[in-house]
Amino acid sequence: MMSISELFIRRRVGTCLLALGVLMLGAVAYFSLPVAPLPQIDFPTIEVEAQVPGASADTMANTVATPLENSLSSVSGVTQMTSSSASGRTTIVMQFDLTRDINAAAQDVQAAISATSGLLPKSMTSPPTYHKVNPAEATLLTLSLSSDIMATTELDHYAEDVIAQQLSQMMGVGLVDFHGPQRPSVRIRLDPDKVAARGLTLEDVRTVIGQQTVNAPKGSLSGDGRTVVLGATDQLVDVPAYQGMVVAYRNGSPILLGDLGTVLTAPQDTHQAAWLQGTRSVMIDIHKQAGFNVLSTIQSIKDRLPALSQSLPASVKLTVVGDRTQIIQASLADVQYTMLITIALVVGVIFVFLRNFWATVIPSITIPLSLFGTFCVMYLLGYSLDNLSLMGLVIAVGFVVDDAIVVIENITRHLEMGKSKIAAAIDGAREVTFTIISMTISLIAVFIPILLMGGVVGRLFREFAVTVSIAILISGLVSLTVTPMLCAWLIKPDHDRQHGRFYRWSERGFQAVTNGYARCLDVVLAHRALMLLVTVGTLALTLWLYTITPKGFLPEQDTGYIQGQAQAATDISFEAMSTKMQQLGAIVQKDPDVDNVGFWINPSPSVSVGQIQVNLKPFAQRKASARQVMARLKSAAANIEGLTLNMLIRQDIQIGGRQGAAQYQYTLQSGDTAELDKWAATMKKAIAALPGLLDVSSDARPAATSATLDIDRPTAARLGVSVQAIDDVLYDAFGQRQVATLFTQVSQYHVVLELDPSFQLNTDALSRLYVRSSTTQKLIPLSMLASVKNGVLPVTVNHQGSLPATTLSFNLAPGVSLSDAVTAIHAAEINAGMPVSVTGSFQGTAQAFQDSLASQPWLILAAVIAVYIVLGVLYESAIHPLTIISTLPSAGLGALLALLLFGQDLSIMGMIGIILLIGIVKKNAIMMIDFALEAEREQGLSPTESIRQACLMRFRPIMMTTLAALLGALPLALGHGPGAELRVPLGIAIVGGLVISQILTLSRRQSST
Repeated sequence: MMSISELFIRRRVGTCLLALGVLMLGAVAYFSLPVAPLPQIDFPTIEVEAQVPGASADTMANTVATPLENSLSSVSGVTQMTSSSASGRTTIVMQFDLTRDINAAAQDVQAAISATSGLLPKSMTSPPTYHKVNPAEATLLTLSLSSDIMATTELDHYAEDVIAQQLSQMMGVGLVDFHGPQRPSVRIRLDPDKVAARGLTLEDVRTVIGQQTVNAPKGSLSGDGRTVVLGATDQLVDVPAYQGMVVAYRNGSPILLGDLGTVLTAPQDTHQAAWLQGTRSVMIDIHKQAGFNVLSTIQSIKDRLPALSQSLPASVKLTVVGDRTQIIQASLADVQYTMLITIALVVGVIFVFLRNFWATVIPSITIPLSLFGTFCVMYLLGYSLDNLSLMGLVIAVGFVVDDAIVVIENITRHLEMGKSKIAAAIDGAREVTFTIISMTISLIAVFIPILLMGGVVGRLFREFAVTVSIAILISGLVSLTVTPMLCAWLIKPDHDRQHGRFYRWSERGFQAVTNGYARCLDVVLAHRALMLLVTVGTLALTLWLYTITPKGFLPEQDTGYIQGQAQAATDISFEAMSTKMQQLGAIVQKDPDVDNVGFWINPSPSVSVGQIQVNLKPFAQRKASARQVMARLKSAAANIEGLTLNMLIRQDIQIGGRQGAAQYQYTLQSGDTAELDKWAATMKKAIAALPGLLDVSSDARPAATSATLDIDRPTAARLGVSVQAIDDVLYDAFGQRQVATLFTQVSQYHVVLELDPSFQLNTDALSRLYVRSSTTQKLIPLSMLASVKNGVLPVTVNHQGSLPATTLSFNLAPGVSLSDAVTAIHAAEINAGMPVSVTGSFQGTAQAFQDSLASQPWLILAAVIAVYIVLGVLYESAIHPLTIISTLPSAGLGALLALLLFGQDLSIMGMIGIILLIGIVKKNAIMMIDFALEAEREQGLSPTESIRQACLMRFRPIMMTTLAALLGALPLALGHGPGAELRVPLGIAIVGGLVISQILTLSRRQSST
């Protein structure tokens, strides 16, 4: 019966054309694949926002957050719901199960919001809104609009109504949001003395404004064969019109709005601002839609920018602030360069061992065929070119040649028996077909547990596992088709040919090594019991090392993008905070490795918290790492009195709906707010005292100074003043109350009522306010109705689920693992005596780490069991698979020792390296076991004689394939370019595991057999 190899050997033209077709299709697929820093991971997340201008954090939490949370809690599939309420704003983040359809979830969220509408404050000018977000996706691109002469309100008009709208319509662009928006509004700033002197109240003014500027439908007239559309000058459209508005008549004379204060065009919210390089600006953050190519999307935006710039006035400057393409391109270029080095090293190993041009070229052809074939399948599966998929292909280069090496070495052996090229190719390929199938299927079986994993890690590495599996499968197919065909065509027997000096010298060296190995082999075979004890000891040592090895999640990457949060005193004014942020920006600008810096102040969580975005120069243009720059900036910022700066390096993968001021989060929850505050402060102090934990901060801001009106209800009732009237006058005076809306064809703008800023400096302004009695219609001074009590109120109120929560954030010092930090924090809980009524849990990345840590041993066990089952099915034996996998502990031992030696923790990348080792190492055992079993069957040798012969016969190809895999991983282990932080642990684990396992496999395997 004709074998699969013989079919392709005898049809070499068709085989060559098929291979050429794969290369061409692969080249097309490669340039069509989307590019991203990491595989696309969609965390189904919805963010709900609600605004009530002027409301305190406590009021927002009680009247807005709680009703919404109660309604949203009925939405199915929610894994976590967090909320943060600050002055005038509540944000609720809902994370759903990874299997939940985000569009269906959005419909449920909309229904829940609608059901809550009757429970929300009547003063809410617009209903809560929601939008789909992906915390795993960083900002795609940041733009800035600035001008030396144009008002910031005009800049905001161009940012929101021109730039943002056009960008939002582009393919690949998702959410577009702003920092420091200065949306225009008509601000009416009243003088309370002038209002009271004319017998008016703020409520009178507010009511007149709402009645005197409207834009309502008027209808039309129909008759005499035509229709006349009715219109009216019912809406005031500019400042002079508002200044001339008649508020009331006194003594026959009109009282104009302009007589009561000033009317001007100013920002809708005067408590936020943004700067770029110290210049006031409006910053635009552009996010990517799922499934689109990062580089092409950014490039299309850049291509559009010249046309957008031309549509702006000459005085407006449009600047690209944060461009992620630089780090992505640099990282991908570095891994592609690493792949080329790997290919060169692997080809070099093949040549050194085979010392034959065609014998080197033939297995080398397997590399591009496997890679380009993998690109085709990746394109069909919708995968991307990213750090993980390319890293998988780099690793695959080291062992896709293994199958071809086995085939070509066996065909060469048949040629040396005197067979013709065709016969040697057919017989040699047929002889190792089962070996190739066994190695391929068992290697793919290693990835089965990864493919079946759930959660974040499963989503992150599924593409990696599939990519490597495809490359392995294609390499096995190529080794049984293209490789024997090329051998039959190109390789000639050279045992009678006169070899050169290098060949003779190297052959003597190989023979001397083989003879030395044979002597060691005889010693090992004579002490089989001792070798079995070594096997057991290796397993025990590996398990012990696993328990003591520091563990982490994902290595911290130098993305060239630093985020910071600056905290000042909670009662600081907006003007004073602006000054401090500009001082901070000036310090950051001076750092030689900083490209640009943007910073802003938002009312949420409060004006006492400033945000800073530091974009570093490209990797090749700076001398310091992002962590070193961050340390420098923090040290320099310490000189700013009254300002505390916390920073983190933004990572490509972000986990969790609540982002803190540092990389990792630990959350405390309790139904008792006072107890929560007490233990949050205690645990913050305890965690800050732990060695190796840096930048410990809390999202529970110190309570701000407050002035509470203690209403004299009997007096108010006697004078005919309702509590609602008292709240209204305070809101009118100090809440930036939106009292009307100005409609235009471009957008809508609000009319904001407040007291003149000169009357908003202290509580003395309260004595100038009056309310109207409902019984006598006289003006009643507010001071008669209430007294002022000074105190404190929270700046932010945070919930997780339905309970109040406080999140502590922290960074790790260099050399400190996340597992050590988690253990230390748990110990701090116990030492502090935290009661059961307060619960502590890790969130975000730290929570994902705990989940992955719990599954790591089971993942390794599942990989071993999968390999055992596959090998048992292939060999129809329960014993031979045990023999093959008995050297796996040595690979784990080598990987753990290498990680410890080079100061790396056992992260997810190191764990993937160990799983890869399971597949690589057992390939060597398969090659020996197959030949030993064949020798037993065909030559009648004893088990000892057969395994000895198999070891000596397969020694050279095993050394060749192992060195190919080792040198394939070596460039990863030695990497230092952009994105190398992800690749280094993987390379170190593979190199260390191969070195130790190779030493033990060639000696211990035969004793096991």
